Amino acid sequence: MASHPILRIREFRLRKSPAADGMENPPNMSHSGTKLTFWGVRGSTPTIDRNTWRYGGNTPCIELAAPNGTRIILDCGTGLRMLGNRWMQAAGEQPIEASVLVTHYHWDHIQGIPFFNPFFSPQNRFHFYSFQSKFLGRDSLRQVLEAQLASPYFPVDVSVMSATRRFHEISSGDQIDINGVRVITRWLNHPQGCLGMRLETPTGTIAYATDNEPGVPELDENLRTLAAGADVLINDAQYSPEQLASSRKGWGHSSWLEGVKIAREAGAKNLVLFHHDPDSADRTVDGFLQAARQEFPSVWAATEGMTVTLGSGKTEVNLRESRLGQRRPVNFSATVRGLTDQGGAFEERATLRDLSLNGAYISMSHRPRLQSEVRVVIETETGPNYRSVMSLRGTVVHCEPGPDKELVGVGVVFIEEADPGRPSD
Repeated sequence: MASHPILRIREFRLRKSPAADGMENPPNMSHSGTKLTFWGVRGSTPTIDRNTWRYGGNTPCIELAAPNGTRIILDCGTGLRMLGNRWMQAAGEQPIEASVLVTHYHWDHIQGIPFFNPFFSPQNRFHFYSFQSKFLGRDSLRQVLEAQLASPYFPVDVSVMSATRRFHEISSGDQIDINGVRVITRWLNHPQGCLGMRLETPTGTIAYATDNEPGVPELDENLRTLAAGADVLINDAQYSPEQLASSRKGWGHSSWLEGVKIAREAGAKNLVLFHHDPDSADRTVDGFLQAARQEFPSVWAATEGMTVTLGSGKTEVNLRESRLGQRRPVNFSATVRGLTDQGGAFEERATLRDLSLNGAYISMSHRPRLQSEVRVVIETETGPNYRSVMSLRGTVVHCEPGPDKELVGVGVVFIEEADPGRPSD
Protein backbone atom coordinates (compact mmCIF):
# COMPACT_ATOMS: atom_id res chain seq x y z
CA MET A 1 0.00 0.00 0.00
CA ALA A 2 1.32 3.46 -0.91
CA SER A 3 1.84 6.11 1.74
CA HIS A 4 -1.23 8.15 2.67
CA PRO A 5 -0.72 11.91 2.17
CA ILE A 6 -3.11 14.48 3.58
CA LEU A 7 -5.80 15.37 1.01
CA ARG A 8 -6.49 19.08 0.83
CA ILE A 9 -10.04 19.76 -0.33
CA ARG A 10 -11.40 23.04 -1.65
CA GLU A 11 -14.44 23.90 -3.74
CA PHE A 12 -14.19 22.18 -7.09
CA ARG A 13 -14.44 24.37 -10.17
CA LEU A 14 -13.26 22.55 -13.24
CA ARG A 15 -10.96 24.65 -15.38
CA LYS A 16 -12.59 25.39 -18.70
CA SER A 17 -11.16 23.84 -21.80
CA PRO A 18 -10.61 26.66 -24.35
CA ALA A 19 -12.42 24.70 -27.04
CA ALA A 20 -15.40 24.00 -24.80
CA ASP A 21 -15.69 27.67 -23.92
CA GLY A 22 -15.37 28.67 -27.56
CA MET A 23 -13.57 31.92 -26.77
CA GLU A 24 -9.85 31.32 -27.07
CA ASN A 25 -9.95 30.01 -30.63
CA PRO A 26 -12.73 31.86 -32.49
CA PRO A 27 -13.77 30.68 -35.95
CA ASN A 28 -11.22 30.82 -38.78
CA MET A 29 -8.17 31.25 -36.52
CA SER A 30 -5.29 28.78 -36.59
CA HIS A 31 -4.04 26.87 -33.54
CA SER A 32 -2.01 23.78 -32.74
CA GLY A 33 -3.62 20.36 -32.80
CA THR A 34 -7.00 19.16 -34.00
CA LYS A 35 -9.79 19.74 -31.48
CA LEU A 36 -13.12 17.99 -31.25
CA THR A 37 -15.78 19.59 -29.04
CA PHE A 38 -18.95 17.67 -28.23
CA TRP A 39 -21.98 19.98 -28.16
CA GLY A 40 -24.66 17.26 -28.29
CA VAL A 41 -24.26 13.57 -27.43
CA ARG A 42 -27.80 12.23 -26.88
CA GLY A 43 -29.72 10.24 -29.50
CA SER A 44 -33.33 10.24 -30.72
CA THR A 45 -34.70 13.18 -28.72
CA PRO A 46 -33.25 15.77 -26.34
CA THR A 47 -33.65 15.27 -22.61
CA ILE A 48 -33.83 17.72 -19.72
CA ASP A 49 -34.42 15.55 -16.67
CA ARG A 50 -31.94 15.55 -13.80
CA ASN A 51 -30.93 11.93 -14.41
CA THR A 52 -29.14 12.90 -17.63
CA TRP A 53 -27.44 16.20 -16.74
CA ARG A 54 -23.90 14.87 -16.28
CA TYR A 55 -23.53 13.55 -19.82
CA GLY A 56 -25.94 16.05 -21.34
CA GLY A 57 -29.29 16.02 -23.10
CA ASN A 58 -28.69 17.71 -26.46
CA THR A 59 -28.82 15.69 -29.67
CA PRO A 60 -25.75 15.08 -31.89
CA CYS A 61 -23.44 17.92 -32.81
CA ILE A 62 -19.64 17.87 -32.85
CA GLU A 63 -17.27 20.67 -33.80
CA LEU A 64 -13.93 19.89 -35.45
CA ALA A 65 -11.28 22.61 -35.48
CA ALA A 66 -8.23 21.77 -37.61
CA PRO A 67 -4.78 23.29 -36.96
CA ASN A 68 -5.12 25.76 -39.85
CA GLY A 69 -8.41 27.12 -38.52
CA THR A 70 -10.72 25.04 -40.70
CA ARG A 71 -14.04 24.45 -38.92
CA ILE A 72 -16.29 21.48 -39.61
CA ILE A 73 -19.63 20.73 -37.97
CA LEU A 74 -20.63 17.08 -37.70
CA ASP A 75 -24.43 16.87 -37.56
CA CYS A 76 -26.93 19.51 -36.54
CA GLY A 77 -28.79 18.28 -33.47
CA THR A 78 -29.92 20.59 -30.69
CA GLY A 79 -26.32 21.02 -29.53
CA LEU A 80 -25.86 23.21 -32.62
CA ARG A 81 -27.59 26.12 -30.88
CA MET A 82 -24.95 26.41 -28.16
CA LEU A 83 -22.14 26.14 -30.72
CA GLY A 84 -23.66 28.96 -32.77
CA ASN A 85 -23.95 31.24 -29.76
CA ARG A 86 -20.29 30.65 -28.87
CA TRP A 87 -19.16 31.36 -32.40
CA MET A 88 -21.17 34.58 -32.65
CA GLN A 89 -19.81 35.82 -29.34
CA ALA A 90 -16.24 35.00 -30.31
CA ALA A 91 -16.40 36.36 -33.87
CA GLY A 92 -17.90 39.76 -33.12
CA GLU A 93 -18.14 41.52 -36.48
CA GLN A 94 -15.81 39.07 -38.23
CA PRO A 95 -17.30 36.64 -40.78
CA ILE A 96 -17.68 32.97 -39.97
CA GLU A 97 -16.99 30.27 -42.55
CA ALA A 98 -17.44 26.56 -41.93
CA SER A 99 -18.47 23.27 -43.52
CA VAL A 100 -21.41 21.22 -42.27
CA LEU A 101 -21.48 17.42 -42.68
CA VAL A 102 -24.88 15.83 -42.11
CA THR A 103 -24.77 12.05 -41.74
CA HIS A 104 -28.52 11.54 -42.33
CA TYR A 105 -31.88 13.27 -42.11
CA HIS A 106 -33.49 11.93 -38.95
CA TRP A 107 -34.84 14.62 -36.65
CA ASP A 108 -32.21 14.31 -33.94
CA HIS A 109 -29.46 15.17 -36.45
CA ILE A 110 -31.07 18.23 -38.07
CA GLN A 111 -33.36 19.80 -35.45
CA GLY A 112 -30.80 22.41 -34.37
CA ILE A 113 -30.61 24.06 -37.81
CA PRO A 114 -33.29 26.75 -37.25
CA PHE A 115 -31.61 27.80 -33.99
CA PHE A 116 -28.02 28.27 -35.22
CA ASN A 117 -27.55 32.04 -35.10
CA PRO A 118 -24.65 32.25 -37.61
CA PHE A 119 -27.06 31.13 -40.37
CA PHE A 120 -28.90 34.44 -39.95
CA SER A 121 -25.96 36.80 -40.59
CA PRO A 122 -25.21 37.75 -44.24
CA GLN A 123 -21.43 37.97 -43.81
CA ASN A 124 -21.17 34.25 -42.96
CA ARG A 125 -20.58 31.39 -45.43
CA PHE A 126 -21.36 27.69 -45.07
CA HIS A 127 -20.84 24.62 -47.23
CA PHE A 128 -23.30 21.75 -46.58
CA TYR A 129 -22.56 18.12 -47.43
CA SER A 130 -24.91 15.14 -47.36
CA PHE A 131 -26.38 12.42 -49.58
CA GLN A 132 -29.31 12.33 -51.97
CA SER A 133 -32.22 10.63 -50.24
CA LYS A 134 -34.32 8.28 -52.36
CA PHE A 135 -37.36 9.73 -50.60
CA LEU A 136 -36.50 13.34 -51.45
CA GLY A 137 -34.46 13.23 -54.66
CA ARG A 138 -32.13 15.99 -55.79
CA ASP A 139 -31.10 18.72 -53.34
CA SER A 140 -32.22 16.59 -50.40
CA LEU A 141 -30.37 18.61 -47.78
CA ARG A 142 -31.65 21.92 -49.13
CA GLN A 143 -35.18 20.53 -49.00
CA VAL A 144 -34.71 19.37 -45.43
CA LEU A 145 -33.40 22.76 -44.35
CA GLU A 146 -36.20 24.70 -46.04
CA ALA A 147 -38.91 22.34 -44.79
CA GLN A 148 -37.90 22.99 -41.17
CA LEU A 149 -38.71 26.67 -41.63
CA ALA A 150 -41.91 26.10 -43.60
CA SER A 151 -45.36 27.03 -42.36
CA PRO A 152 -46.93 26.03 -40.02
CA TYR A 153 -43.85 24.57 -38.29
CA PHE A 154 -41.82 27.76 -37.79
CA PRO A 155 -42.72 31.44 -37.37
CA VAL A 156 -40.44 32.72 -40.18
CA ASP A 157 -39.44 31.20 -43.51
CA VAL A 158 -36.04 30.36 -44.97
CA SER A 159 -35.64 33.83 -46.52
CA VAL A 160 -34.48 35.18 -43.14
CA MET A 161 -31.52 32.78 -43.24
CA SER A 162 -29.23 35.32 -44.88
CA ALA A 163 -25.84 33.57 -44.64
CA THR A 164 -24.39 32.25 -47.91
CA ARG A 165 -25.17 28.54 -48.22
CA ARG A 166 -23.72 26.10 -50.74
CA PHE A 167 -25.00 22.52 -50.95
CA HIS A 168 -22.92 19.52 -52.09
CA GLU A 169 -24.20 15.98 -52.59
CA ILE A 170 -21.90 13.17 -51.53
CA SER A 171 -22.29 9.41 -51.38
CA SER A 172 -20.58 6.30 -50.11
CA GLY A 173 -17.02 5.95 -51.36
CA ASP A 174 -16.50 9.65 -51.95
CA GLN A 175 -13.35 11.48 -50.87
CA ILE A 176 -13.49 15.23 -50.48
CA ASP A 177 -10.96 17.78 -49.31
CA ILE A 178 -12.14 20.54 -46.99
CA ASN A 179 -9.22 22.95 -46.77
CA GLY A 180 -6.70 20.26 -45.82
CA VAL A 181 -9.06 17.86 -44.05
CA ARG A 182 -9.66 14.72 -46.08
CA VAL A 183 -13.16 13.28 -45.63
CA ILE A 184 -13.92 9.69 -46.69
CA THR A 185 -17.49 8.35 -46.60
CA ARG A 186 -19.07 4.90 -46.39
CA TRP A 187 -22.64 3.70 -45.93
CA LEU A 188 -23.63 2.43 -42.50
CA ASN A 189 -26.59 0.24 -41.51
CA HIS A 190 -29.40 2.59 -40.47
CA PRO A 191 -33.03 3.00 -41.60
CA GLN A 192 -33.27 5.38 -44.60
CA GLY A 193 -29.47 5.46 -44.83
CA CYS A 194 -26.59 7.04 -42.94
CA LEU A 195 -23.05 8.00 -43.93
CA GLY A 196 -20.12 7.11 -41.71
CA MET A 197 -17.14 9.43 -42.08
CA ARG A 198 -13.38 9.29 -41.70
CA LEU A 199 -11.72 12.67 -41.21
CA GLU A 200 -7.97 12.74 -41.79
CA THR A 201 -6.34 15.88 -40.39
CA PRO A 202 -2.67 16.90 -40.20
CA THR A 203 -2.52 15.86 -36.53
CA GLY A 204 -4.77 12.83 -36.36
CA THR A 205 -7.65 10.78 -37.77
CA ILE A 206 -11.22 10.62 -36.51
CA ALA A 207 -13.83 8.01 -37.49
CA TYR A 208 -17.43 9.12 -36.96
CA ALA A 209 -20.08 6.38 -36.92
CA THR A 210 -23.00 7.97 -35.14
CA ASP A 211 -25.91 5.68 -36.17
CA ASN A 212 -25.13 2.12 -37.16
CA GLU A 213 -26.41 -1.36 -36.38
CA PRO A 214 -23.95 -4.24 -36.81
CA GLY A 215 -24.86 -7.44 -38.60
CA VAL A 216 -24.66 -6.69 -42.33
CA PRO A 217 -21.22 -7.96 -43.47
CA GLU A 218 -20.70 -5.40 -46.24
CA LEU A 219 -21.62 -2.48 -43.99
CA ASP A 220 -19.63 -3.88 -41.06
CA GLU A 221 -16.61 -3.91 -43.36
CA ASN A 222 -17.34 -0.27 -44.29
CA LEU A 223 -17.08 0.67 -40.61
CA ARG A 224 -13.82 -1.22 -40.17
CA THR A 225 -12.43 0.64 -43.19
CA LEU A 226 -13.40 4.01 -41.72
CA ALA A 227 -11.99 3.14 -38.30
CA ALA A 228 -8.72 1.52 -39.45
CA GLY A 229 -5.92 2.90 -37.28
CA ALA A 230 -7.99 5.93 -36.26
CA ASP A 231 -6.81 8.00 -33.32
CA VAL A 232 -10.44 8.39 -32.24
CA LEU A 233 -13.45 6.24 -33.12
CA ILE A 234 -16.77 7.88 -32.23
CA ASN A 235 -19.25 5.03 -32.29
CA ASP A 236 -22.95 4.60 -31.64
CA ALA A 237 -23.54 3.03 -28.20
CA GLN A 238 -27.23 3.75 -27.69
CA TYR A 239 -28.27 0.31 -26.43
CA SER A 240 -27.04 -2.36 -24.11
CA PRO A 241 -25.88 -5.63 -25.75
CA GLU A 242 -29.05 -7.25 -24.41
CA GLN A 243 -31.34 -4.61 -25.94
CA LEU A 244 -29.51 -4.83 -29.26
CA ALA A 245 -30.09 -8.58 -29.39
CA SER A 246 -33.81 -8.37 -28.54
CA SER A 247 -36.20 -5.45 -28.13
CA ARG A 248 -34.14 -2.93 -30.16
CA LYS A 249 -32.96 -5.20 -32.94
CA GLY A 250 -33.55 -3.51 -36.30
CA TRP A 251 -33.70 0.03 -34.89
CA GLY A 252 -30.37 1.01 -36.45
CA HIS A 253 -28.13 1.46 -33.41
CA SER A 254 -25.25 -0.27 -31.67
CA SER A 255 -23.85 -1.00 -28.20
CA TRP A 256 -20.67 -0.45 -26.22
CA LEU A 257 -19.69 -4.08 -26.83
CA GLU A 258 -19.92 -3.76 -30.61
CA GLY A 259 -17.90 -0.56 -30.44
CA VAL A 260 -15.18 -2.38 -28.52
CA LYS A 261 -15.13 -5.15 -31.14
CA ILE A 262 -14.75 -2.67 -34.00
CA ALA A 263 -12.06 -0.68 -32.18
CA ARG A 264 -10.05 -3.87 -31.63
CA GLU A 265 -10.48 -5.19 -35.16
CA ALA A 266 -9.69 -1.85 -36.79
CA GLY A 267 -6.80 -0.93 -34.48
CA ALA A 268 -8.38 2.32 -33.30
CA LYS A 269 -6.49 3.97 -30.45
CA ASN A 270 -9.42 5.53 -28.57
CA LEU A 271 -13.15 4.72 -28.51
CA VAL A 272 -15.82 7.30 -27.65
CA LEU A 273 -19.28 5.95 -26.78
CA PHE A 274 -21.82 8.25 -28.44
CA HIS A 275 -25.53 8.77 -29.16
CA HIS A 276 -26.73 7.89 -25.65
CA ASP A 277 -30.33 6.73 -25.42
CA PRO A 278 -32.73 9.37 -24.02
CA ASP A 279 -33.93 6.81 -21.48
CA SER A 280 -30.39 5.99 -20.32
CA ALA A 281 -29.75 7.77 -17.04
CA ASP A 282 -26.22 8.91 -16.28
CA ARG A 283 -25.67 5.85 -14.08
CA THR A 284 -26.63 3.64 -17.07
CA VAL A 285 -24.01 5.33 -19.24
CA ASP A 286 -21.56 4.98 -16.34
CA GLY A 287 -22.21 1.23 -16.43
CA PHE A 288 -21.66 1.02 -20.19
CA LEU A 289 -18.39 2.92 -19.83
CA GLN A 290 -17.04 0.78 -17.02
CA ALA A 291 -18.00 -2.43 -18.84
CA ALA A 292 -16.28 -1.22 -22.02
CA ARG A 293 -13.13 -0.33 -20.11
CA GLN A 294 -12.90 -3.91 -18.92
CA GLU A 295 -12.54 -4.95 -22.57
CA PHE A 296 -10.61 -2.08 -24.20
CA PRO A 297 -7.98 0.14 -22.59
CA SER A 298 -8.98 3.59 -23.91
CA VAL A 299 -12.71 4.24 -23.81
CA TRP A 300 -14.56 7.48 -23.06
CA ALA A 301 -18.26 8.30 -22.80
CA ALA A 302 -19.18 11.37 -24.84
CA THR A 303 -20.17 14.28 -22.58
CA GLU A 304 -21.42 17.72 -23.55
CA GLY A 305 -18.51 20.15 -23.46
CA MET A 306 -15.94 17.35 -23.65
CA THR A 307 -12.94 18.13 -25.85
CA VAL A 308 -10.57 15.70 -27.53
CA THR A 309 -7.31 17.17 -28.82
CA LEU A 310 -5.08 15.33 -31.30
CA GLY A 311 -1.50 16.47 -31.63
CA SER A 312 2.13 15.74 -30.80
CA GLY A 313 1.46 12.03 -31.13
CA LYS A 314 -1.06 11.90 -28.28
CA THR A 315 -4.76 12.29 -27.57
CA GLU A 316 -5.87 14.51 -24.69
CA VAL A 317 -9.40 14.41 -23.24
CA ASN A 318 -10.90 17.16 -21.07
CA LEU A 319 -14.38 17.57 -19.62
CA ARG A 320 -16.49 20.70 -19.26
CA GLU A 321 -16.69 22.97 -16.25
CA SER A 322 -19.19 21.87 -13.62
CA ARG A 323 -21.25 24.48 -11.82
CA LEU A 324 -21.16 23.84 -8.08
CA GLY A 325 -22.38 25.45 -4.89
CA GLN A 326 -20.44 27.37 -2.30
CA ARG A 327 -17.71 25.55 -0.41
CA ARG A 328 -17.66 25.12 3.33
CA PRO A 329 -14.62 24.56 5.52
CA VAL A 330 -14.56 21.14 7.20
CA ASN A 331 -12.09 19.00 9.05
CA PHE A 332 -13.13 15.42 8.28
CA SER A 333 -11.07 12.29 8.13
CA ALA A 334 -11.66 10.48 4.83
CA THR A 335 -10.60 7.45 2.87
CA VAL A 336 -10.54 7.77 -0.93
CA ARG A 337 -10.65 4.66 -3.12
CA GLY A 338 -10.58 4.39 -6.92
CA LEU A 339 -8.58 3.49 -10.01
CA THR A 340 -5.46 5.22 -11.30
CA ASP A 341 -5.10 6.35 -14.90
CA GLN A 342 -3.12 3.14 -15.43
CA GLY A 343 -6.06 1.05 -14.21
CA GLY A 344 -4.64 0.04 -10.82
CA ALA A 345 -6.65 0.29 -7.60
CA PHE A 346 -5.60 2.81 -4.95
CA GLU A 347 -6.68 3.78 -1.46
CA GLU A 348 -5.58 6.86 0.45
CA ARG A 349 -6.26 8.09 3.98
CA ALA A 350 -7.01 11.80 3.86
CA THR A 351 -8.30 14.91 5.59
CA LEU A 352 -10.98 17.01 3.89
CA ARG A 353 -10.46 20.74 4.36
CA ASP A 354 -13.20 22.18 2.09
CA LEU A 355 -16.30 20.59 0.61
CA SER A 356 -19.43 21.46 -1.37
CA LEU A 357 -22.62 19.45 -1.68
CA ASN A 358 -21.85 18.74 -5.34
CA GLY A 359 -18.18 17.87 -5.41
CA ALA A 360 -14.66 18.44 -4.18
CA TYR A 361 -11.16 19.29 -5.27
CA ILE A 362 -8.60 16.89 -3.85
CA SER A 363 -4.81 17.00 -3.62
CA MET A 364 -3.53 13.43 -3.67
CA SER A 365 -0.55 11.33 -4.65
CA HIS A 366 -2.43 9.03 -7.04
CA ARG A 367 -3.73 10.22 -10.42
CA PRO A 368 -7.15 8.63 -10.93
CA ARG A 369 -8.53 7.95 -14.37
CA LEU A 370 -10.81 10.53 -15.99
CA GLN A 371 -14.47 9.41 -15.90
CA SER A 372 -13.63 6.70 -13.38
CA GLU A 373 -15.59 6.20 -10.18
CA VAL A 374 -14.17 6.97 -6.75
CA ARG A 375 -15.53 6.39 -3.27
CA VAL A 376 -14.93 9.08 -0.62
CA VAL A 377 -15.64 7.90 2.93
CA ILE A 378 -15.80 10.74 5.46
CA GLU A 379 -15.57 10.08 9.21
CA THR A 380 -16.50 12.58 11.92
CA GLU A 381 -16.35 12.35 15.70
CA THR A 382 -19.56 13.74 17.20
CA GLY A 383 -18.78 12.66 20.75
CA PRO A 384 -16.20 10.82 22.84
CA ASN A 385 -17.69 7.44 22.00
CA TYR A 386 -19.45 8.06 18.72
CA ARG A 387 -18.13 8.20 15.17
CA SER A 388 -20.27 9.12 12.14
CA VAL A 389 -19.42 7.87 8.65
CA MET A 390 -20.61 9.35 5.34
CA SER A 391 -19.81 7.48 2.11
CA LEU A 392 -19.98 9.47 -1.15
CA ARG A 393 -19.82 8.08 -4.67
CA GLY A 394 -18.16 10.33 -7.22
CA THR A 395 -16.81 10.51 -10.74
CA VAL A 396 -13.46 12.05 -11.71
CA VAL A 397 -13.89 15.01 -14.05
CA HIS A 398 -10.50 16.73 -13.91
CA CYS A 399 -6.83 16.10 -13.11
CA GLU A 400 -4.03 18.66 -13.07
CA PRO A 401 -0.66 19.21 -11.40
CA GLY A 402 -1.19 20.20 -7.79
CA PRO A 403 0.47 23.07 -5.90
CA ASP A 404 2.92 20.52 -4.55
CA LYS A 405 4.74 18.91 -7.49
CA GLU A 406 4.40 15.50 -5.85
CA LEU A 407 0.60 15.78 -5.67
CA VAL A 408 -2.19 15.80 -8.27
CA GLY A 409 -5.22 18.10 -8.18
CA VAL A 410 -8.31 15.95 -8.75
CA GLY A 411 -11.81 17.29 -9.39
CA VAL A 412 -14.67 15.02 -8.30
CA VAL A 413 -18.39 15.46 -8.89
CA PHE A 414 -20.55 13.50 -6.48
CA ILE A 415 -23.09 11.09 -7.98
CA GLU A 416 -26.52 10.61 -6.47
CA GLU A 417 -26.95 7.11 -5.15
CA ALA A 418 -29.81 5.02 -6.48
CA ASP A 419 -32.98 5.33 -4.40
CA PRO A 420 -35.83 3.14 -5.67
CA GLY A 421 -38.31 4.95 -3.48
CA ARG A 422 -37.63 8.35 -5.00
CA PRO A 423 -39.37 9.64 -8.17
CA SER A 424 -37.10 10.25 -11.16
CA ASP A 425 -38.43 13.77 -11.80
